[in-house]
Amino acid sequence: MPPEEMLANFVGSNIIVLLLAVFVIICIFLGVRIVPQSEKFVVERFGRLRAVLGPGINFIIPFLDKVRHKISILERQLPTASQDAITMDNVLVQVETSVFYRILEPEKTVYRIRDVDGAIATTVAGIVRAEIGKMELDEVQSNRDRLISEIKSSVEDAVDNWGIEVTRAEILDVNLDQATRDAMLQQLNAERARRAQVTEAEGKRRAVELAADAQLYAAEQEAKARRITAEAEAYATEIVARVIKDNGIEAAQYEVALKQVEALRKVAEGPGTQTILLPSSALDAFGDAFKLLKRRT
Repeated sequence: MPPEEMLANFVGSNIIVLLLAVFVIICIFLGVRIVPQSEKFVVERFGRLRAVLGPGINFIIPFLDKVRHKISILERQLPTASQDAITMDNVLVQVETSVFYRILEPEKTVYRIRDVDGAIATTVAGIVRAEIGKMELDEVQSNRDRLISEIKSSVEDAVDNWGIEVTRAEILDVNLDQATRDAMLQQLNAERARRAQVTEAEGKRRAVELAADAQLYAAEQEAKARRITAEAEAYATEIVARVIKDNGIEAAQYEVALKQVEALRKVAEGPGTQTILLPSSALDAFGDAFKLLKRRT
């Protein structure tokens, strides 16, 4: 074989090997797919859904299978949306909402809905208006947690066919028009004034009750003192009557004489220099007392 022919055969065989090597490299490049942890790949074959590739190394058939969509499965936040709503008591409010969601089934999200964010935002707006229309303004302000829970539950039911999970729904603010704010401020001031009046009236009533209780207590103590005094006097009278009964009239005269002497002694013990005029009967009282004392001894 001539050298030229041998060289041509060698070059031709090397080209074929090179082409085969290039083909194998291309097949490997197209057949191996490394999916990040935060994504999922949707694979189609001839325009139809073939598979959904999860995180890690995945193999597909080159030239037949093709990755059409790379879907992030990270949690997403919709832009803050503001929508008007009317409460059950006909008050216009402006509600600012924010929704957080993530895609669980990319094949549903890709083939069932075109604009995911727009669809969720529209759904949330309708649900917010419907839920606020069932509540009065005071309930919207005070039961915000319950309202958020109901909105989240309703949104989850609405987007279930899209392969989406709603993780959180937040009501950032509930704004009122200026006229409603002025009316609420007047109502708040009136309520504060009413509470102040009620507190003052209760204070006065309590003061009257305490004063009445004090008077009642004083009257009870005075009555108790009078009762004790009356009991003491009655007891003393009983003792005197018993002594008279046991010892006769002389004992009574003796007791009377002693009381007269005691009275005179107290007068004499008064402060200052005093002149005491005694009637003749007082002297007789001293004499009677000494006579009776001698008889008793």
